Amino acid sequence: MNDKRRLREMYAARREAAHCISHDEAIARTVLERYRAAQRFFVYISVRSEVATDRLIAALLEEGKEVCVPRIEAGRMLAVPYAKLVRGAFGIPAPEGGEDMPCDVALTPLLAFDNEGYRLGCGGGFYDAYFARRPETMRVGLAYCAQRADRLPHEEWDVPLHAVVTEEGIFRPGT
Repeated sequence: MNDKRRLREMYAARREAAHCISHDEAIARTVLERYRAAQRFFVYISVRSEVATDRLIAALLEEGKEVCVPRIEAGRMLAVPYAKLVRGAFGIPAPEGGEDMPCDVALTPLLAFDNEGYRLGCGGGFYDAYFARRPETMRVGLAYCAQRADRLPHEEWDVPLHAVVTEEGIFRPGT
């Protein structure tokens, strides 16, 4: 099944079915434990059935971590300091301003991930472009186990994740 549109529909339904507060809390606990040494995090603002990030962002800020969130500007995704959110690109909340910042860890949404660490996103290419611009950033997907695939189609510009945190723990490509 190489039709990405059909794959997106299928994995969106799987994500919707797996979405629950206890899974989100388990994922947040693992992130806070495993990546505690990092100082600056790039965290997406969750919408729909994505792994929730609101409590995770609050916990990171409470621990004194710097949190950046996505803002789309001139067709490019920036990691800008967390601030008051307004309606942003695609209706996703984002800060109005802020400079693009390098981050230690990027926590990334996805529809599906595979055994090689490739992710299937919504198709805009924003995260892959960001990862190509910031190769030093640890790339970590947040997902439910139900979103794992053996193999996903990917393009030459797709950048694989270093890890995916699920409700059952950390998945590393090749394991």
